[in-house]
Amino acid sequence: MDNADLLKELRIDRSQREEPGPGEHRRAWIIAAVVGLLLLLGGAGWLFLGQRAITVQTAQAVSPASGSEAGTVLQATGYVTARRQATVSAQITGTLTAVLIEEGDHVGKGQVMARLDDSAYKAALDTATAQAASAHALVAQFQAQLAQNRRDLQRQQVLAARGLVSKQAAEQARTLVDSARAQLASQRKQAASAAAQVTQARVNFDYCVVRAPFAGVITSKDAQVGEIISPFSAGGGFTRTGVGTIVDMDSLEVDVDVNEAYIGRVKPEMPAEAVLDAYPDWNIPAHVIAIVPAADRGKATVKVRVALEQKDARIVPNMGVRVSFLEQKAPANAKAPQGVLVPADAIVQREGHSVVFIVTGGRAAQRKVTPAPQSYGDLRLLPAAVDVGDSVVVSPPDALHDGSAVEARNATRQ
Repeated sequence: MDNADLLKELRIDRSQREEPGPGEHRRAWIIAAVVGLLLLLGGAGWLFLGQRAITVQTAQAVSPASGSEAGTVLQATGYVTARRQATVSAQITGTLTAVLIEEGDHVGKGQVMARLDDSAYKAALDTATAQAASAHALVAQFQAQLAQNRRDLQRQQVLAARGLVSKQAAEQARTLVDSARAQLASQRKQAASAAAQVTQARVNFDYCVVRAPFAGVITSKDAQVGEIISPFSAGGGFTRTGVGTIVDMDSLEVDVDVNEAYIGRVKPEMPAEAVLDAYPDWNIPAHVIAIVPAADRGKATVKVRVALEQKDARIVPNMGVRVSFLEQKAPANAKAPQGVLVPADAIVQREGHSVVFIVTGGRAAQRKVTPAPQSYGDLRLLPAAVDVGDSVVVSPPDALHDGSAVEARNATRQ
């Protein structure tokens, strides 16, 4: 037998192969479908978990104040507020004919801010003045009549004494004197009433000129020429209730919310130092005015009023500010340490190194840091690796790593 015959002997006869039944086909398809579904779900779950943003609390890295070396007891954030500000309105309802202010204008006490249409009030003043003049003229007339009646009475009394006229004539003359005296008193009352109406009309006329109640800066212009202004709120939005808002810049101070757990560290007249968010390198001497004796139940904070010991045009209402409460007043020549301050719980250990996580573009960036040995209350000084204004993650979770997608929420920093 040659090689060709041997190969024929080894060939498989397909007609003799056992064919699988229909049940085995169905079972194979089910197994394949389940495996594919598991693989699909696993991949989707891995993708979802890998891309899901981690919710984190963040705080802003701030520049250290020079008072830190004087012994910072506590730090808190707040806003510049004005203790003396007013939305100036007219005391009568009228149409604006002139608005003489713009935002940013400095005005003095009594300076004209706006004028109203005064034609109706001018006419009322003129009418009241004319009526008062008429009333005073009648007073003069009754005075003259009373003087004449008194002279007539004297003559009648002399003649009656001589028996030349009857006593009745003398009595009638006395009655005329008494009547004229009563008429004069009544007319004097009417003249006084007319004079009071003139005063009222003049006051209303003067109300057509809106003046600044105190010296300050205009922060808001709320009405325009042609609009109706009224001291009373009116529905529909067609009536303005104010011409503009004026702020006394000498009354600016800082309101900060201090966590009630730390309020025991703050005392009245305690020295402090304020740093505006807009000017992080400018340290403003300050001191505590008062601790408001009321707590915010929702935020668990207590409001503290802080006075700024320096006045400057750069300080404006509603500016963000950070206040450092000091054990003692900072020296005038004290210099701020280099670096930034971050919450102490923003620094964590990763692979034997101290790191912080910076949130930028919706993702966390891990940075190695070397904290300074000294601490400032609940804050730590980082000489390098973090810049002023960076958002650092407070108490980073273990699942957070470099490049993780995050959803940042601002944390209340003390």
